[in-house]
Amino acid sequence: MTDIEWTGGALPTFVTHLECGLTGERYQADVVQGLSKAGRPLLVRYDLAAAAKVLTKDMLAARPQTLWRYRELLPVRRPENVVSLGEIVTPLVPLPRIARGLAKGGEILVKDEGRLPTGSFKARGLVMAVSMAKELGIATMAMPTNGNAGAAMAAYCARAGIAAYVFCPDDTPDVNVREIAMQGARVFLVDGLIDDCGRLVAEGEKAVGWFNCSTLREPYRIEGKKTMGLELAEQLGWEVPDVIFYPTGGGTGLIGMWKAFAELEEMGWIGRKRPRMVAVQAAGCAPMVKAWEDGAEHAPRWEDAHTFAAGIRVPVAVGDFLILRAVRESGGFAIAVDDSAIAEAWSEVARTEGLLLCPEGAATFAAYRQAVAEGRVGPGERAVLFNCASGLKYPMPPAGTPLKLGNAVNWQQLIG
Repeated sequence: MTDIEWTGGALPTFVTHLECGLTGERYQADVVQGLSKAGRPLLVRYDLAAAAKVLTKDMLAARPQTLWRYRELLPVRRPENVVSLGEIVTPLVPLPRIARGLAKGGEILVKDEGRLPTGSFKARGLVMAVSMAKELGIATMAMPTNGNAGAAMAAYCARAGIAAYVFCPDDTPDVNVREIAMQGARVFLVDGLIDDCGRLVAEGEKAVGWFNCSTLREPYRIEGKKTMGLELAEQLGWEVPDVIFYPTGGGTGLIGMWKAFAELEEMGWIGRKRPRMVAVQAAGCAPMVKAWEDGAEHAPRWEDAHTFAAGIRVPVAVGDFLILRAVRESGGFAIAVDDSAIAEAWSEVARTEGLLLCPEGAATFAAYRQAVAEGRVGPGERAVLFNCASGLKYPMPPAGTPLKLGNAVNWQQLIG
């Protein structure tokens, strides 16, 4: 158990109960739970005053650089139930060349989540969900996915000895489908979108009794994803950036970070300042943008959803009101960018800074550029963009100039 450096007895976690994110109704922790009676996500609540008496910033600084360094603010009670593949603290990578021409004295930092196990930030949520499934005695899990979440669940379920079933849209990138299967899950390709896959998972839940690990339909993926906010505050010296651009499909990470900042303030570790939270979506699938612009609390299903940034092609989100609440309370906004802008941003960051984003991460840079042009990000501001996965997991444009041995090479023409 070197990842968490804890042996014997329970982990020092301070969970008190679960709470409906819509109504505030309390639910028991330490038993299997799905959605609340209102059909909305359950949030884990902690005795933060007690946690603050036990955990200090100096203690935290001495711990290994893994997600489990925040164990007092995580739900797993017993160390033998931690299912880890080495969840490192991901780096903040500056984009100095781009910032010189674009940020007007500000700073652009990329939180590069592609360094995590399974190559995406989905590892954060799924390591917590699977660890809690192990703790609660769950034997079989199922989920819908656009790719990376399914790969993460498959990997952690394999590690935990839990059976896994994954349902993907049939145009999910082939590398994701094969990755899921290689890690031992049964994978099914559905001629529809992720919410269609979710309906099949829900039907299977009733028919065969597997645990439904769909986004926000269990309480613990948020707790894994909130570690992005904990890490970010710690990396910035217990400050928060001015603005965060987050690629938003189901929105678990945006909700989780907002929760993390509130918990840190309650513990006295940060002040009242919050970053403006920006929900970034593709123009071909932008339900949160429409709801934000309309002043609505919930986002109707987006019809004919399409974008090559598959991770944000989510037509409807069960936690829509929590996403919109965080955006509005922070003074942020929701913004849509089209696929051509995403493709150009993907290429620009790679060729200018040497950082290969995923398409969803590229969407955050496209959105940042657009927001600067519109005056939504001001001179001198520090912006954090979330790159949610390794760019190596996605098909890239064809490249390469063929050379035939034995033919004379015109070197000037070759390099011209």
